[in-house]
Amino acid sequence: MEQDALGVAVIGCGRIGGLRANLSAAHPGVNFLALSDRSRTRADVLAQKTGADLVTTDNLLAIRDDRVGAVFISTPEHDHRDSVIQALEAGKAVFVEKPIAFSLEDADAIIDAVERTGSELRVGYSRRHDRRWMLAKEQILQGRLGEILGIQSRVYNTRAQLLEILKRAPDATPVNDVLTYYVDMACWYLDGIRPVEVVARAQSKVFKAMGHKAADVTWAIITFDNGAVVNLGISYVLPATYPTVGQSSRFEIIGDEGVILLDADNKDSLLFTDRGAPHSYVPDHNINMMFMQTTSAADFAVGDYWGAVASETRSWLDHLMTGRPSSHTEPRAARRTLAITLAIEEAARTGASVKLPA
Repeated sequence: MEQDALGVAVIGCGRIGGLRANLSAAHPGVNFLALSDRSRTRADVLAQKTGADLVTTDNLLAIRDDRVGAVFISTPEHDHRDSVIQALEAGKAVFVEKPIAFSLEDADAIIDAVERTGSELRVGYSRRHDRRWMLAKEQILQGRLGEILGIQSRVYNTRAQLLEILKRAPDATPVNDVLTYYVDMACWYLDGIRPVEVVARAQSKVFKAMGHKAADVTWAIITFDNGAVVNLGISYVLPATYPTVGQSSRFEIIGDEGVILLDADNKDSLLFTDRGAPHSYVPDHNINMMFMQTTSAADFAVGDYWGAVASETRSWLDHLMTGRPSSHTEPRAARRTLAITLAIEEAARTGASVKLPA
């Protein structure tokens, strides 16, 4: 369904909400922008940058405004449920940051609202909108790998970035906040094949000593009902000044007729400067060495934003304006990813394998 103009509300004006707001303000189809945040100061600052038409601390006021047709929910993960359901019940198209929630109970309540209202919901698994991941999906769609037999992936980042995440969401872990991207990716590549069992192990020392429940290193094996095996690992315990400024990852897909090897460590894009450079995620970090393309969301360069979240945001707005299909994660796929990440946490905690229900 095509439309000439679109009003957008951004709920939550932090790091990612700010990015969504800036990209919305610059989109040629957006003619109205509302911002809401519990901090009026933070919302006002963002409004000055974006020229927002409405600024409030009342989420519902922004959501229900008649000029708003689409809503970004960019609040901390544990706050998703109420705002998402309110927006769906108001008949708005909703885009919520990943994961859909931190509990299956909240995820099911959100999905119930989707089905009850008929409103559209998509979940922000932005790795899908990185060019290399999208190209990999295309090769799979073209059948060039044959049957996928196995997937292996690992992602690294620094302890400084996890501590920054924990300021926003104290219950976040590397698994439920970050490995969730790669679970989503594996399930997207194995579309239509059901995950059935999870085995996982974790090591906790550094973050435990700091008083956090997050594990330093977690490795998991997910088995699918066709026998495909997915091996995923994550560690956010690299030294604070290690030169990655986001997710440093590798992803390998093995088929019976082909293979795809994705190297997203980005060590080939190296900056070293005696002047120091600001860290894109940790505000008080000034670093001398940086892998430049590792920023997980988007980089501001030459007057615009570039990167996965930027592409994802523009793609969703284009989808709403033109009606063309999009690759954004749908609610039940997001719920499946949540179930797997919860199973990884449980298997790592108990040492037992976890069966995934149909």
